[in-house]
Amino acid sequence: MNETSAPSRLVGYARVSTTGQTLEAQLEQLGAAGCGIIYRETASGAKSDRKQLRRMLAELQAGDLVLVTRIDRLARSIFDLFTIVKGIADAGAQFRSLAEPLVDTNTPTGRMMLAVLGGMADIERDLIKTRTAEGRSRAKARGQSLGRKHKLTPAQQAEARARMANGEALTDIARTYAVSHMTIRRLRR
Repeated sequence: MNETSAPSRLVGYARVSTTGQTLEAQLEQLGAAGCGIIYRETASGAKSDRKQLRRMLAELQAGDLVLVTRIDRLARSIFDLFTIVKGIADAGAQFRSLAEPLVDTNTPTGRMMLAVLGGMADIERDLIKTRTAEGRSRAKARGQSLGRKHKLTPAQQAEARARMANGEALTDIARTYAVSHMTIRRLRR
């Protein structure tokens, strides 16, 4: 495909990291851009092995144009980004980002911008990881506990263990504390 030819198909790829997030906004943008096919995924962009991404790459045809709303929807590291874009190019297709219009593998400038923005996204990800790790270290140094708060107090845990030792059913114990039987079962450890 050269700079003047129209793509044969517009193929969208939408991804969110967690099940609590929604694909709605991405699907609307990709649909408005004319994507007839949209691959949808709920998986971390840090994972290079994503089922729908693999499927999209396998089903691409020469002349297709792959669209994403932002390049970080496709990949979270520069190395993964280049690997994925190479897979798109190997299929004879092109890549474009809606939010970063200069990122278009159909032009030399677009390919350069892809490298620049991909590198910046990679640096940003490393900075976030570093800041998060530093924050955790500071919290630990202050004696703050990290992670989810326990559902049962230490006294309730001791009482539940004693009840288990006396042979009481896990579901009965769990009901009295309004927790799942798995919460009680984990106390055996």
